[in-house]
Amino acid sequence: MELRDYLRIARRRWILIALTTLTALGLAAVFTAQATPQYESSARVFISTSAAGSSSDAYAGGLFSQQRVASYADVVNGADIAQRVVDELQLDVSAEALSSRITATVVPETVLLQVSVRDENRFEAQRINQALMVQIQDVIAELETPPGRRVATLKATVVDAPQLPTAAVSPQPARNLGLALVLGLLLGVTLAVARELLDTSVKAITDVPSLEHVPVLSGLSYDPQVFSKPLITDLPSHSPRVEAFRVLRTNMEFLDVDANSKVFVVTSSVPGEGKSTTSTNAALAFAVAGRNVLLVDADLRRPQVSNLLGLVDSVGLTTVLAGQASVDDAVQVHADSGLNVITSGAIPPNPAELLQSRAMQELLDQLRDRFAVIVIDAPPLLPVTDAALLTSEADGAVVVVRHGRTTKDQLRGAADRLSSVDAQLLGVVFNMIPERGAGYGYGYGYGYGYGPEEQTSSSQGRLTWRQRRDQKRQRKQTDDGGRQDDEGMLSGSHHR
Repeated sequence: MELRDYLRIARRRWILIALTTLTALGLAAVFTAQATPQYESSARVFISTSAAGSSSDAYAGGLFSQQRVASYADVVNGADIAQRVVDELQLDVSAEALSSRITATVVPETVLLQVSVRDENRFEAQRINQALMVQIQDVIAELETPPGRRVATLKATVVDAPQLPTAAVSPQPARNLGLALVLGLLLGVTLAVARELLDTSVKAITDVPSLEHVPVLSGLSYDPQVFSKPLITDLPSHSPRVEAFRVLRTNMEFLDVDANSKVFVVTSSVPGEGKSTTSTNAALAFAVAGRNVLLVDADLRRPQVSNLLGLVDSVGLTTVLAGQASVDDAVQVHADSGLNVITSGAIPPNPAELLQSRAMQELLDQLRDRFAVIVIDAPPLLPVTDAALLTSEADGAVVVVRHGRTTKDQLRGAADRLSSVDAQLLGVVFNMIPERGAGYGYGYGYGYGYGPEEQTSSSQGRLTWRQRRDQKRQRKQTDDGGRQDDEGMLSGSHHR
């Protein structure tokens, strides 16, 4: 990963990093506030030889003292000398507990022994250290006095008497909070990177490299009112959701601008991504703008359009395809917007066969002559093939992606399902974008996704629906003719 990748992750996951850092700072602050202040009394002991002599003897004695002083540092840190201090001062602690509060270190390249004692009471720390100085002198005198002699080889001299501490050495608020800040940031970035690597959901079209060229037609922010007021006709005209669908309408108009009639299939990768609500509101946006638009509910498995618009579904698409009603009989008008709607009709046992029938192709040809824009609400792409079959006869598909829930594999699979039938993926619509991570405009719908100029440039070279249909029929005729020629050659050879 490069630096810009970490910056992108930090920008996307900054709340996680901030919460982790604040948690670390909070824990450090609580620990610091609840910690008992500790005072430290320090003293220094000089270890030297007691024998006098020449300079060479003094030099040898100095080396001998340096060798011994390290051993006495371990002795001072041990439990035996601590037990002597406990007995002398009649302390109510164990020797092990007291030895943990005693620290003895050797000053490098000297014969000085630095001794420190910590205690909650600064006077007690000084008193214990004073008693410890006495015990150190006694212990060294006992250990360094050879048998049969009264003078010890080494002696300990207190050069810096134990001082009364004036300030606590622990806790240190500045140090604790500084360490907590650094550790919190490191932990937060680590969690953010781990979550980013483990997160397979789509939050931007660039998350799926193979689809980077696919335009984002609009971004719909999460609106808690969508369940009680799913239609944009129920919202104020300046509502962000209304503005987002206006942008979607504008971008869809710039797709294949030269076509007199456009057929868009609105679908998704899997159920629950909001494709029915999106297709219905997209059609309403066209109708409110005065366009001659038709909404067709081609989700013959779980139709939702009739429920959203409050229309009857006894006569609809399946009724027309079965030849039981005409288009005029099936078209209903939404009273609030003037939107023309063909509901699903009765749910058939064979939706896929019905949608790829010649009757469906003829119906689309007939509808193109009557309506400028046709929006088809189709089932999800991955569970069934209905949407892919419809898209192959339409201008292309608009795929609804639920922000942070649709996975990369699902979106990639949906695109592959369309390409397998030579269908066009016109663009995607991000749905339910959290306010903190919208990133698709400047608020209130301004500039969601790509601009019309980019849409126009991306659509250059795209075949129209008639050209794709003619190519498919020509390939089919060529395949049929080739099979007939092969059969004729086989039969002629057999006759001979």
